[in-house]
Amino acid sequence: MKKIPKKTLALIAHDGKKADMIAFVKDNLEFFKSFELVATATTGKLIQSCGLKIKKLLSGPIGGDAQIAALVATGKCHAVIFMRDPLGMHPHDPDISSLLRICDVHNTPLATNPATAQLIVKGLYKNLLSK
Repeated sequence: MKKIPKKTLALIAHDGKKADMIAFVKDNLEFFKSFELVATATTGKLIQSCGLKIKKLLSGPIGGDAQIAALVATGKCHAVIFMRDPLGMHPHDPDISSLLRICDVHNTPLATNPATAQLIVKGLYKNLLSK
């Protein structure tokens, strides 16, 4: 019987939202164990402290957002949870805009706040149970 590969989920959080991301991951720890996880560098390091295995990419400002966009564009990332700080100034805003656009173009689920992230978790969890 062929083993079905795990789907990949990307996790990103602006500095002002990293605590929200860690709380969200801790609240949904069992769910996240069902996925291959990728994250930007600092976010990934923090998520590792929750006991999850995660592939860390570059930091967001030096290309991590673009790396995740490339994974989405090539079909290697199935959903993105990006805890954005909408009130902060970010020097890599063009990369952020590109990531959002790529998710839209490829019809990839994208959450940018805890409420939509929870909806993605519920939807993907329901999908996992139906298999």
